[in-house]
Amino acid sequence: MGFISYLINGISLGSVYAIIALGYTMVYGIAKMLNFAHGDIIMIGSYVVFSAVSVMGMPAGVGIIIAVAICTVLGVVIEKIAYKPLRGASPLAVLITAIGVSYFLQNAVLLIYGANAKSFTSVVKIPAWKLADGALVISGETMVTITACILIVIGLSCFVKYTKSGRAMLAVSEDKQAAQLMGVNVNGTIAMTFAIGSALAAIAGVLLCSAYPNLTPYTGSMPGIKAFTAAVFGGIGSIPGAMLGGILLGVIENLSKAYISAQLSDAIVFAVLIVVLLVKPTGILGKKISEKV
Repeated sequence: MGFISYLINGISLGSVYAIIALGYTMVYGIAKMLNFAHGDIIMIGSYVVFSAVSVMGMPAGVGIIIAVAICTVLGVVIEKIAYKPLRGASPLAVLITAIGVSYFLQNAVLLIYGANAKSFTSVVKIPAWKLADGALVISGETMVTITACILIVIGLSCFVKYTKSGRAMLAVSEDKQAAQLMGVNVNGTIAMTFAIGSALAAIAGVLLCSAYPNLTPYTGSMPGIKAFTAAVFGGIGSIPGAMLGGILLGVIENLSKAYISAQLSDAIVFAVLIVVLLVKPTGILGKKISEKV
């Protein structure tokens, strides 16, 4: 039962990585840029829920809605102020700006809440599920996280395929200039992509802190990096790829901690990534894009 328990917990952790990775993969697929401040939006969402639920005594559902709303607006504001002026600039300039935004968010929260870790109260009230006469226990957080990941991926895939806004996203990801000539609002589409990614980051932050209830201004840094790794692992730009990459990453990390070494688990995760990219540089579900000259 030990292996099954580690596997389920790995899928749960991987589901959080997958939800975060969706933000990375959508922004890269459409705007062709990497938003390394994405991990800090996870942290902002977690602090908003902490403030709403633990400090102000609001119901958990209200706190989550407020966090999603604030992170959505924050994502749009960051895109408008920090990234939009750099549209067409070198990738290095965008990368430096993203790192700057990340440090700004971390230090703003550090100034408001201080450096001491906060105890995050889980918003999941579902009782644990006991199997095999109690030998295998699946927590409510695990069930909610995995279910949320599946529903989000299905919903996002349907949104992209079957809605006007989703088809506009596909058009912009293929060719910005051609999409603009066809009447697509490119700037609005990119802003919407940031909004969706940031809303997902807020949900991921709540799920992450419900399972690991230790909240600091740096809570989103490592999950953000690992989620980016998951997006590359699965094939950046691919929604199913983000889910697959996230779950595989979570499973590898959890099994490595259990059976090899807790200290080496991160190194093992990145070593697997290197091997996968050597064999398939575009990631597991990534497609090779040929550029016309």
